[in-house]
Amino acid sequence: MKEFHGRLHKKYYYMIVSFIIVLMLAGLLVDNPVNSRFAVHGVMIVVISICLLVYPCYENAWMKYMTVISSTGYFYALFYLYPETWSEFVLLCFIPAFSILFFDKRLFYFSLLINFAFIAFTFGYIGFVDKGQDYPYIFIDLVGNVVNFLASQILLYFIFHLTNLRIQKQRLYYEQVQQAERMRTTGQLAAAVAHEIRNPLTVVNGFLQFYVEDPAFSQSQKQSFALMMNELDTAEHVISQFLSVSKPDEGEKVDNVDVELILQEVTDLLNMYGLLNDNGIDLNVEMDCHVAANSIELKQLFINLIKNAIEASPHSGSVKVIAAKVKGHVCIQIIDNGRGMSQEEVKNLGTPFYSLKSKGTGLGLMICFNIVEKYNGSIQFDSDPGDGTTVTLRFPLIPN
Repeated sequence: MKEFHGRLHKKYYYMIVSFIIVLMLAGLLVDNPVNSRFAVHGVMIVVISICLLVYPCYENAWMKYMTVISSTGYFYALFYLYPETWSEFVLLCFIPAFSILFFDKRLFYFSLLINFAFIAFTFGYIGFVDKGQDYPYIFIDLVGNVVNFLASQILLYFIFHLTNLRIQKQRLYYEQVQQAERMRTTGQLAAAVAHEIRNPLTVVNGFLQFYVEDPAFSQSQKQSFALMMNELDTAEHVISQFLSVSKPDEGEKVDNVDVELILQEVTDLLNMYGLLNDNGIDLNVEMDCHVAANSIELKQLFINLIKNAIEASPHSGSVKVIAAKVKGHVCIQIIDNGRGMSQEEVKNLGTPFYSLKSKGTGLGLMICFNIVEKYNGSIQFDSDPGDGTTVTLRFPLIPN
């Protein structure tokens, strides 16, 4: 996720960074004699300043790691350069807090790991080499300082963990709001225009059927009429999908559905479709996977997703369908080894008229999202370009 989308964010960032650099320079220049220690201190300020100033221009993982490493090196350099300043040890305890600002789990764990490595070396040096000569305030109570350091790292871990959980919940809530807004907009659009479009299409289709039977028209003209009727049928299909989104049947019967039976029926149906491109379906379902849903809608959901996986798979590829019970849920995974999708493409899935297929409308996936939400389930797409796609469905498990 990019942190700097506009000039205003960058402006505030550079104001804060400039203030930090001024403070670091003040710590270097105020009452500090010019010697080798002064030179090392100055070099470290230059390194961390460059990382902080350049970061908004790139905002990639490499720059994040370089910034964290340089800041860690800076604080440990101060600790070794100025052993008489006891407050430097406090700064060492809170080095991982700097990585929390990036909201990157891997970066935080990396920062925590290198801080443990550096502090282990530091305590070893003070305990076995220095022995209180330069760091008496640590050596006097070495065990207590170790305990305090560990406590500070645990505290930072819980702060990061709770912050990360809150961010994930907010992100999930935002995605749910987006999906609900898509459904509401599409429903309003469907209710407004679907019937008005369907009526003239029905009239045109009726006349075309009459002309096809009329001997006054040539065979080539009748073929053109048949082509027009096929296109009208396609338009009718799109309208029907619109109406199914805008007016879901809330009173539909909900059954105790055996996922194994539904998936077996769907794979039997789509196996012939896959054979057109020499694609197979590998089905592996755990017994007694039961969910509360309408069997027809659940079948429609699986048909759409497995058909998409077959179409995305290369020639002679296979689609894996796996279903199992996981922590009170039935987890169904549909895995293909196709071209995969970028994160931006995954984010747009379920949007009306957004499709990666040349003749797709995007409504099929939107209906899939609608069915999953209707039965208190969840749907997740994991994909990377060139690595295929995994669709994960989760529904509450009910006893047989």
